[in-house]
Amino acid sequence: MSEKKATEALKEQLFYSPKNGYDCIDVKERLALEKYCDAYKAYLNVSRTEREAVANAIAEAEANGFVPFTPGMELQPGMKLYRSNRGKSLLLAVVGKKPLDEGCTVAAAHVDSPRLDLKPLPLYEDGELCFLKTHYYGGIKKYQWVTIPLELHGVVTLKSGETVDVVIGRDADDPQFVITDLLPHLAADQMQKKAAEVIKGEGLNLLTGSVPYDGEEKERVKLAVISLLNDRYGITEEDFLSAELEVVPGFETRDIGVDRSMIGGYGHDDRVCAYAELRAIFDIGTPETTAVCILADKEEIGSTGATGMQSTAFECFIEDLCAAQGVDARRCYEKSFCLSADVCIGFDPLYPEVSEKRNNAKLNYGVGVMKYTGARGKSATNDADAETVGKLRKIFADAGVVWQMTELGKVDQGGGGTVAVYMARRNITTIDAGVPVLSMHAPFEVVAKFDCYMTYKGVKAVYERK
Repeated sequence: MSEKKATEALKEQLFYSPKNGYDCIDVKERLALEKYCDAYKAYLNVSRTEREAVANAIAEAEANGFVPFTPGMELQPGMKLYRSNRGKSLLLAVVGKKPLDEGCTVAAAHVDSPRLDLKPLPLYEDGELCFLKTHYYGGIKKYQWVTIPLELHGVVTLKSGETVDVVIGRDADDPQFVITDLLPHLAADQMQKKAAEVIKGEGLNLLTGSVPYDGEEKERVKLAVISLLNDRYGITEEDFLSAELEVVPGFETRDIGVDRSMIGGYGHDDRVCAYAELRAIFDIGTPETTAVCILADKEEIGSTGATGMQSTAFECFIEDLCAAQGVDARRCYEKSFCLSADVCIGFDPLYPEVSEKRNNAKLNYGVGVMKYTGARGKSATNDADAETVGKLRKIFADAGVVWQMTELGKVDQGGGGTVAVYMARRNITTIDAGVPVLSMHAPFEVVAKFDCYMTYKGVKAVYERK
């Protein structure tokens, strides 16, 4: 062997050289990838809110043989169980061959996404136009939410106690909503402002109507709008006080690029990982250790509330499962393994200044594994140990999962968090992994189909670990 060839062979042996994922799969797997992504797009299109994501997940789970879990059920290997938490988060399990005191395998994602919520008293008239006032939810760039088609989804609980579902703007013949903006001809002052100040939070008001009710009274347009809502849903203005109404983008989920290699849509963060978990738990047989899928709420505002990951709802579910087997839940936690399935930042060459290229995920390079998230000095993160990373590397290698290691941008640039820190707080070995995203938290985010499929394949491999 020549000296040059020997050097190249040594580099190949010793250097770490990730490859574009399409260089790692065959035609059969490319077809499987497209089939998986078609199903994901259909799920995302009808899952615009956390409630809808959970309801659709339950429907698919029941179609795949899952039944509601109640305390006291006798558990047998292979049983498929679920528990809905207030219709806004979901826990599923496939009972494993080993008892729960040998641990379980958990994948945890969230199904809430940045959005605009209606205020408790949102409806008002000004200039003979009717508006709905909003309060933004999660981290958004406010200027991205103006002059785009918007929909209204959610529930209203009436004074009678009846809860009414509200969806306006999803069907093709439905009206939609919009938040207006200044024309450039008159925006000289506006254009001098910082991006964070161009649109104020109190300016995110939904244009709702313009035709007045017949008569001479004041607020005739407001009256006409509430009359229409009353006719359709039976609600009065007071019923907004007990409503959960969310304003979401009115875009359809679409293939992106001439080659159709990417998917554009609202809510990839984090329903792209939630769907990967769902499909994975549907597609496994009877696992060695019990497989648990979590679809959590409120991650975008700190995983708070009874349906967030800081709630004890997860403990209640696991403790009920353990009680059915007569084992100590604490032993289950300490021997369990959790994949915190949340999206990561994809490297965008249009904005290279915020990324450290050697340690940022790229589209089409597979699942992005994050040893830690957090901000700056690893603040508020679960920092997975070397043994955990090594375990995941072996699981992925054995299953042919294409993956990459990543961080959340340059060290001093900012950062973010996931549910991983709350899972680790329960004494569960935890690591983050998920799909790289472009334009994260925007009304229209972009992911690569290859990475979506590899995340599903990765979660499935974790569930099937020995």
